[in-house]
Parts: sequence; C-alpha cells; structure tokens
Amino acid sequence: MISSKEILVSREQALPDRAKGPTFDPQHLVLGTDIRGPWPPGHEQALFGMGCFWGAERLFWQQPGVWTTAVGYAGGYTANPSYEDVCSGRTAHAEVVLVVFDPEVVDYERLLQLFWESHDPTQGMRQGNDRGTQYRSMLLCFDEQQESVARASAERYGAALAARGLGPVTTEIAQAGSFYYAEGVHQQYLARNPMGYCGLQGTGVPCPA
Repeated sequence: MISSKEILVSREQALPDRAKGPTFDPQHLVLGTDIRGPWPPGHEQALFGMGCFWGAERLFWQQPGVWTTAVGYAGGYTANPSYEDVCSGRTAHAEVVLVVFDPEVVDYERLLQLFWESHDPTQGMRQGNDRGTQYRSMLLCFDEQQESVARASAERYGAALAARGLGPVTTEIAQAGSFYYAEGVHQQYLARNPMGYCGLQGTGVPCPA
C-alpha cells in the first residue's frame, strides 16, 4: 500500500519557505575542505540522490579525486527546509549528496557507476525500508552535457538490469535547481557516528562502462 509520503506534493501543497537555512561549521570533517566553496579551478559539481544521504556521502568522500562532499535537500519546492520538513513529505525535496570533484582524477562517468551500483534505482519512492519521496533515486545535473551523460548511463544500466530480470530504472534526471544544505548534525554523519545507520544496498548488477 502506498503511503501519503510516497506521493510527490505539488508546489501549492508544499510547506512554506523558511527565511534561512542552518548554521554549521563549513569544514569537512574528513577531507578538511570547505563544503560551501569556492571550489578549486577546474573542479566540477554533481548531485546524487540515492536514499538516506548518510551512507551515500561516505561512499563519495572515500573516492580519489573528490575534493569535498556535503548533504542537503534538492529537487522540490520549499526553500531552506529543515530535516523534519523534508521527512514530512511536504517539500518534494530528496535527500541528496553534493560532490565536488577533479575530473582529471575521477570523471562523472565513474561517479555515475558508483551511483548505480550502490543503490537500487528501480524502487520508486523508497530505498529498502526507507519509504517516502525524500528517498527517491535522483540525478540533478549542472549543465546539458552532464545531463546527456547521465541519461545515456541510465539507459545502459537499465538494459543491464533488464537482462537480469529486474524492473525499469525510476531515477529522476533533471537540471539542478537550488541545493539547500542540511543541518550540521547530518554533515559527514558516519564520520561522527561510525556505527550509525547506512542504508546503501545495490542490486548486485554491475554498471557497464
């Protein structure tokens, strides 16, 4: 049975904007970089939604070539939402990870491979037991080239899933809008809480290069 939290609200139904977002220490707890920027010359950004953002952020900060990561909310309507706002299902935002990377060391294709293989992109408005629109699979792109690469990658992975008898990709792919930083307690959560919850679980299907 589909719950109300698994149905995307419209702009008219969304919670009102908040005047400002949270304040927190902008230094990455693991990498020592500034999660708010500015970014080094030549670096690029990517946004990934793959369920609970705690484990997803750790996945990316461990990759060579990733300069910084941050967790936050995107893809919906309410400006400067709180975690509780997003969990209510009334903002249309997903939990996402901002990844800033050096394309000379790790390219977007490799990050997409990690994205596809580390969660189940066929589950619609959930990941495992985490149910709700905030847990949907999402790729938010910063330019048309990035979107083109993302859509081609989704098509390839969809074919690989189908060959194993799995369902179609439900990942939302769109141009990035506003990204709202999550509260400090969520930034690098699994570095602060090594035994904390990590919901990442892939399908076991490798992503074609």
